[in-house]
Amino acid sequence: ITECGNDKIHTFTGPGTFTVNSIGACAANNSVSYLVVAGGGGAGSGSGGAGGGGAGGYREVKSPVTPYTASPLDGYPNSPNRITVTATAFPITVGAGGTGAPATSPDISGNNTSGGVSTFSTITSAGGGFGGSGPACGGDGADGGSGGGGRYSGCGGAGNTPPTTPAQGFGGGNSSCTGRRGGGGGGGATEAGVNGTTSDQGRGGAGTPTQISGSAVAFSGGGGGAGWPGGSPPQPAGLQSNGSPCGTGGSGAGNSTPGVNGTTNRGGGGGGNGNPGSAPTTLGGNGGSGIVIIRYKFQ
Repeated sequence: ITECGNDKIHTFTGPGTFTVNSIGACAANNSVSYLVVAGGGGAGSGSGGAGGGGAGGYREVKSPVTPYTASPLDGYPNSPNRITVTATAFPITVGAGGTGAPATSPDISGNNTSGGVSTFSTITSAGGGFGGSGPACGGDGADGGSGGGGRYSGCGGAGNTPPTTPAQGFGGGNSSCTGRRGGGGGGGATEAGVNGTTSDQGRGGAGTPTQISGSAVAFSGGGGGAGWPGGSPPQPAGLQSNGSPCGTGGSGAGNSTPGVNGTTNRGGGGGGNGNPGSAPTTLGGNGGSGIVIIRYKFQ
């Protein structure tokens, strides 16, 4: 629990309880600001490209009595998702990041997982979808808060699943099936994952910044996809040709060995790995865990 001016800020990096002992005399002060970010999806891994993990779902509402700069995704004052607290206890859930795909020789199994949900009161953010993986072509990314990217001709998963208003995230990018077999980037809070091509893996979709914690921090970026290093020309580890390794917002870079993990408590997707090899070096990146932040005026 921290203070910023006349506000108190409760930050949950794991499960807990937000307890309201008494409500304010001014009714407007009982409408709280909140940020609910789910865990990011685990990335794929494979010798023919791999999909980046999708970002954890992003949901924020800013009360007008708490002076900070919110994300563009804040729906206030017309949001149907405003929360007016009462004197009771509110259980908090913070979603874990999904696990990246493990490695087996001669190819990669697809046992990666999506991120976990985060909740506060009536608000639930869905975990990011896992990135496409598997021992054959056509590995699709999973649906989620934001969708995972596809692997080696696979399709990206859908974002905003289940649907919310405003949307909690976007879909993952599709993957190519020839050339470098670029994997699709995972979807982010404000942008879909970029499609992989024959010459480049897809960048993860961008997340979004907010100052609800007292400083500007970006959350829910999609993980970068991975290409096949044996393609022509070879692709350097950790970078897409466009110079952008992943989506802003705590996501992992694609095409590193192992894939780069999403940042803890930022809800970013894990970065894909496309470098063929034996276990345990060829792993998809894990998704970053989620976070719940509640801010309200107390004086």
